[in-house]
Amino acid sequence: MQSEWRNKWALVTGASAGIGVALATELAAGGTHLILTARRQERLEALAQALTKTHAIEAEIFVADLAERESPEKIFAFTKQKGLATELLINNAGFGQYGELSEVGTERLLDMVQVNCSAVVHLTRLFLPDMVSRGRGDILILSSTAAFQAVPYISTYAATKAFDLLFAEGLAEEMKPHGIRVCALCPGSTESEFHAVAGQEQFTRAKQETAEKVARTGLQALAAGHSYVISGLGNYLGVHSQRIVPRRTVTRIAASMFRPGTKH
Repeated sequence: MQSEWRNKWALVTGASAGIGVALATELAAGGTHLILTARRQERLEALAQALTKTHAIEAEIFVADLAERESPEKIFAFTKQKGLATELLINNAGFGQYGELSEVGTERLLDMVQVNCSAVVHLTRLFLPDMVSRGRGDILILSSTAAFQAVPYISTYAATKAFDLLFAEGLAEEMKPHGIRVCALCPGSTESEFHAVAGQEQFTRAKQETAEKVARTGLQALAAGHSYVISGLGNYLGVHSQRIVPRRTVTRIAASMFRPGTKH
């Protein structure tokens, strides 16, 4: 249970499934009030109702699709209208898409960049000035172990997560003088809808981390002041062992793992 943000307000994007639900649940158990946003209203309503009943916290929901460029402004305006001081921003929303670039729809690829990168920057820029003014605040950004190397057949997704990682690490140093903590959470294969949505279920590892474990890891690392964290010892060792191997070799190995027709 993470009580670092007890009686404070946290905004969680992508809060209708997977790691987003786990993050909201972990925070609610620690007494954090929640602003939950995602595309699916029924799921948001059900989650808000369950968490307020179980943990006696307050919860607000706002339905938004971060693939739409104006959504961050609408979310920010909603928090202002409600008079909610957001002290924890969790940029969790994101998705991937498996396949050769030439075969994936252009709109799907550009929406991925919008949700995984542009919306992250936009929301962070909107909420950061108030945090700077208060002299405190926290930002958790969902990256991935895919951020540490090129991954053929999910090339755009891996590139967006590399963006998220570098953005978070740079911002963490930039915001230190203002008393603001920033951390990138880098999970590996996790129990969620991600693989089904991305169309890569055949590459799902038999042994996945739970969303709850990933959420706790991220929140603990943020509270400890880390600029990034890799969830899971196996993932950590896998990521850092790549440093001694030529980058082209790592990419070729990843390609052999994800190439269409490969069985896992």
